[in-house]
Amino acid sequence: MKTIKPFMLLVAVAAVSALPAIWGCAPKKAEPVRAVQIADGDIEPANWGKAFPTQFEMWKKTEQPETPGKSRYKKGFDADKITYDKLSEYPYMALLFNGWGFGIEYNEPKGHANMVRDQLEVDSSRIKAGGVCLTCKTPYAPKLEKEMGAAYYKTPFKEVLAKIPENHKTLGVACIDCHNNQDLSLKISREFTLGAALKDMGVDRAKLSRQDMRSLVCAQCHVTYNIPKDQDMKSVGVFFPWQGSKWGTISIENIIKKIRSDPAYGEWKQSVTGFKLGFIRHPEFELFSNNSVHWKAAASCADCHMPYTRVGAFKASDHRVMSPLKGDMKACTQCHPEKAEWLREQVTAIQDRTASLMLRSGYATATVAKLFETVHAQQAQGKTIDKALYDRAKDFYEEAFYRCVFIGAENSVGFHNPTEAMRVLGDAIAFAAKSEALLRQALAKAGVDVPLTVNLELNKYVDQRGEKKIKFDPKIEIKDPYGVQVRF
Repeated sequence: MKTIKPFMLLVAVAAVSALPAIWGCAPKKAEPVRAVQIADGDIEPANWGKAFPTQFEMWKKTEQPETPGKSRYKKGFDADKITYDKLSEYPYMALLFNGWGFGIEYNEPKGHANMVRDQLEVDSSRIKAGGVCLTCKTPYAPKLEKEMGAAYYKTPFKEVLAKIPENHKTLGVACIDCHNNQDLSLKISREFTLGAALKDMGVDRAKLSRQDMRSLVCAQCHVTYNIPKDQDMKSVGVFFPWQGSKWGTISIENIIKKIRSDPAYGEWKQSVTGFKLGFIRHPEFELFSNNSVHWKAAASCADCHMPYTRVGAFKASDHRVMSPLKGDMKACTQCHPEKAEWLREQVTAIQDRTASLMLRSGYATATVAKLFETVHAQQAQGKTIDKALYDRAKDFYEEAFYRCVFIGAENSVGFHNPTEAMRVLGDAIAFAAKSEALLRQALAKAGVDVPLTVNLELNKYVDQRGEKKIKFDPKIEIKDPYGVQVRF
């Protein structure tokens, strides 16, 4: 056997090592990360992008429409360029919300890049609450609230918007909303809302984990809130109705109890019943964090909506925030061994069941609203209505209304917490049914004959809405996937 001389071995190793370079496949030499200092209070995303270009480029993609057809119930602003009218999807909402902006124009959300743009395009009745409407929409909200004080809440929306620099007027959620500029750690920027709500629940923020923070930065906006009013119906503040709840169990019962505890929390008057009511907006965090399977498994909002992705030699959280359905289930397959299509089918099955009960509870509650309209008309004609029956029916109606709105406003169509969504909708149906029975009894005692099927007169509420004269679009109406609702 010939002995290989040392210098020959070195030459051979060098030649093999050089092959990738010869073939053009050599990995690029790692470049040192350049330190870029981000100034305190710097809102401009491009300046943050100089330090974190990968995340910045992904964040910019929130402006781009997504491929249509991937989500049955939450189409958003896909490449079909259609603005989906939620009142056409669920006509009962047009009846229940008649009397204020949500009953005129209520669209499916289009994503972070369109947060302020949507407000500028929506019917003017939707921004009557004033500058407070910008609280979740612009990164300037904390600065404006601090500088303007009480005036921030009641000053007309467009006057507050005018205080934002021209180049940032339509800027939605930005880096500064979620990150500390010194070390990019996660932070709560909305101390006057989320910070106060956590304090009300007795949460020790020093004990919150990074995983907790990966949900809480989303909970600055993906929550319900209330805007208290003064005697002139001017906005005087904003708060999350979490009082009485605990971390991990923000219940619909406590939310309703808080809303109903003070007449100042009644933000509008419902036309059909004449009742002054509060409202519930996009309570994603509340539903998800209330003992759901994924919450108990220590999953965060970011795990599902901002999954880690590999960019070159690096791993980064995907800042093109989107539904896992639109991300082809990539987020789900990082934890679940099943194939993407199987997982998609499970999501759709949950949403189908939720949509079915949403329709059941929505139309049951709308029926009660029309019966109250009948009761009030009979009272105006001199009929005496049993007060005890009336008061109890009203109590149950409001319980049904808030539960129905809670799931209808939540953007996962039940998926964030399927068992809780079913419970809430089941209770809504029960409260509505009991309220209807009490009103029928009261009307019967007054000698009023009530038809078996109450005419909801939906066309009166869903067609020719607002200044734009928005029309009902039957093509996008969501029907009961199981065909049951039509039987009622």
